[in-house]
Amino acid sequence: MSTDTTQETAIALPEGVSVKLEGRTLSIKGKLGEAKKRFDKVNVNLSVQGNKVTLSPFSAKKKDNVIINTVASIVNNMVTGVTKGFTYKLKVVYAHFPITVKVKGDQVLVENFVGERSPRISQIVGGCKVSVEGDDVIVKGVSLEDVGQTAANVELATKIRRKDQRVFLDGVYIYHKEEGQ
Repeated sequence: MSTDTTQETAIALPEGVSVKLEGRTLSIKGKLGEAKKRFDKVNVNLSVQGNKVTLSPFSAKKKDNVIINTVASIVNNMVTGVTKGFTYKLKVVYAHFPITVKVKGDQVLVENFVGERSPRISQIVGGCKVSVEGDDVIVKGVSLEDVGQTAANVELATKIRRKDQRVFLDGVYIYHKEEGQ
């Protein structure tokens, strides 16, 4: 008992956003920059007609139909990123030793973490901009994946090991996520 219900989704792009498809790589440009994503490993046909991105599955299999919504969500996040951008805010928390956070090139250095002499280092992914304002670390960018991974890298760099986490609450923690810069 099989029903042939292939789902096709069209995503209309807002004014001032351009799209380009080269092979399986989708590039979307807007006022804040450009977002690129490769869809090599996804069973979805991508096509661009004017100011629309059309998605259709490879076959009528349920697994191929289900992935359409995921790809549509990724494309919508790319459009949101190039028009509004994404911002993650992290809070520097310490009780025992004062933590210093610095940005150096494509790395974020967390110094004096729990009294350690060498800094803890985390990578900045993609074209994200990281700034430190007092006790806040602000990560901004056009790609939701890059902004989220950069914030996670900073949070993971200050993970406490071999100590009671209820007592040692020192670290850098994500406390706010928003669209718009």
